[in-house]
Amino acid sequence: MDRITLALVFLAVPWIASGQNGKTLTLGDCYTKAEAASALAGDKASYHSIWELKDRNLSKGWLPTLDASGSFVYNSEVIDIGSSLGSLPVPGIADAIKPLPHDQYKLNVEINQVIYDGGAIKGARAIEKADLLINEKQVETDLYKLRSQINTCYFSLLLLERQEELLNNYLDLVSRRIASMQSGVDNGVILRSDVDVMNTEKIRLGQQIRESAIRRESLLRTLSQLTAMEIDPASELVMPVFNTDSTDMITRPELEIFDLRKDQLDASLQVINSRRMPKAYGFATLGYGNPPGNNFFRDEFAPYYILGAGVKWNIFDWNKAKTDKQIVGLQHVLIENRQNDLTDNLNRMLEAKSAEIESLSSLIEADLELISLRKRITSSAESQYENGTITATELLNEINSEKQVLINYEIHRINLAMAQADYYNISGKETE
Repeated sequence: MDRITLALVFLAVPWIASGQNGKTLTLGDCYTKAEAASALAGDKASYHSIWELKDRNLSKGWLPTLDASGSFVYNSEVIDIGSSLGSLPVPGIADAIKPLPHDQYKLNVEINQVIYDGGAIKGARAIEKADLLINEKQVETDLYKLRSQINTCYFSLLLLERQEELLNNYLDLVSRRIASMQSGVDNGVILRSDVDVMNTEKIRLGQQIRESAIRRESLLRTLSQLTAMEIDPASELVMPVFNTDSTDMITRPELEIFDLRKDQLDASLQVINSRRMPKAYGFATLGYGNPPGNNFFRDEFAPYYILGAGVKWNIFDWNKAKTDKQIVGLQHVLIENRQNDLTDNLNRMLEAKSAEIESLSSLIEADLELISLRKRITSSAESQYENGTITATELLNEINSEKQVLINYEIHRINLAMAQADYYNISGKETE
């Protein structure tokens, strides 16, 4: 284990050194930048502005309303009190009383003031407030989906970096072996074919390194586009550390939406109840007309006013409010069922991810043992080759086997970190 520890430290040195010369980039930084760069980032502010406008309008329900109206009416028949009194034995009375005018003109300004609305305005404002919170949480949910894309890019880049480092280390090893063997060829103790075998491997390693660099450049462009950052290729991507032993509750934004919808239904109950409450209001009418107000005996244009107050109470609504409450109750049940179904699905996903994490952890333990064994086998193969008991091809096979074990270890280690990141995202926890 001392040898494998020293080997892993040696392999990690180039990675650490590169990070000292460039900027560091964490997974949490990528999450934050991607959410800020998304086209949905401004939706929260828009929804808040919409809510403010709606709430302002609803609050104005307590302010008096001011309406203007006008009318012209012509009556073909009107009361003629003079003709009715003409039979009385009092001379001159019939001539003194003129008949009511056939035409009527009115210009009115009507003022109405709510005194008590049974809680209708308060309930409507509560519904709009709940709608705002739902919309904001929906934006968070949509932005949360970006994290899976970030994870794919981020951990793929980590894996490519480690593979490149391992491939470069083996390229140096093969180059040194070729240089060592070349002197043997010059002295006639090693066949030229042995050097050709190593040169073939050197070319293959160079191809793999170039292919890895091209893929890394493509992933860096994708990550830059997602985060709207100019990511320096020399930047160090920090391997995140997770604690998946926590038993915290699931706090996904989707689940919070269900709770907010329940609050909105509770607010709608308040509006339903307000419809059965008495309503009190006051009113005033300022007018100008002929005849003025209800003074039909005055045949001239003049101002007038009317003041009053009223109460309105819906005593019987044919059980409409009761039916609406039953509908709200059923909607509560539907939301509860969907919330429970999503919770169960997320718990199943967490169990599957926990099993994956446990499996990868076991593979890493086995990888460490294999690396130690492969190091000893390669060292033995080098001695056997020096003694002429195995060929260069057989030695190269052992070197490649050691290289593959180290690559498998890095794949499993980074896949473990990605599985842990997925576990955090499923549970709704924030990356530390």
